[in-house]
Amino acid sequence: MDREDINKDSLSYFKIGGIVRKYRKERDLKLLDLAAITGIKSAMLSKIENGRIIPTIPTLFTIIGKLGISPDVFFAELNTENKFPGYFYLPKEHYTPYEKEEGARGFQYYSILEHTGDGGAFQISLLELKPGANRAQVTTAAYEFIYVLKGEIEYYLEDKSFDLGEGDALFFDGNIAHAPVNKTRKDASLLVFYLFNASRG
Repeated sequence: MDREDINKDSLSYFKIGGIVRKYRKERDLKLLDLAAITGIKSAMLSKIENGRIIPTIPTLFTIIGKLGISPDVFFAELNTENKFPGYFYLPKEHYTPYEKEEGARGFQYYSILEHTGDGGAFQISLLELKPGANRAQVTTAAYEFIYVLKGEIEYYLEDKSFDLGEGDALFFDGNIAHAPVNKTRKDASLLVFYLFNASRG
């Protein structure tokens, strides 16, 4: 598959990082190992794997080339030509656990729904925060909507903080550095909606 053959409108960009991480771990490579063989800084690779940024096509081809993945195989996993059937039934036993930030303490993500349409792609996740859950602030190439299902958290947007309890919500541009913190002794659960728009850089 050549670069020119990639149909940008038919790819789920938010899946790129997870697929890269899967192949990296299958080859028993750490981020520093992949950085050494690709010449791409480990911090950049971490952001790509965590879905925080979307790599350029040359960068992506460098990564998958060094991982020894056929472009046809890689992009087949991103192809999203399935049409919306009119509804989705989403039983909780089908939620898929995934890791978004390596080393984040007390964070557990579950993917509820991932879909790509004409206006872009979106992902809905359940985030469970254990007592004391914390991480460094990050940025994401998406708009984010946070809804607190259970518990109380502090949500940081750069130098601002918001106290959120059950039923509270927050909508923001993911390019603003952000992080949720659970300072309580009880678990907290959040519904996280990511809106990836093809026009965003």
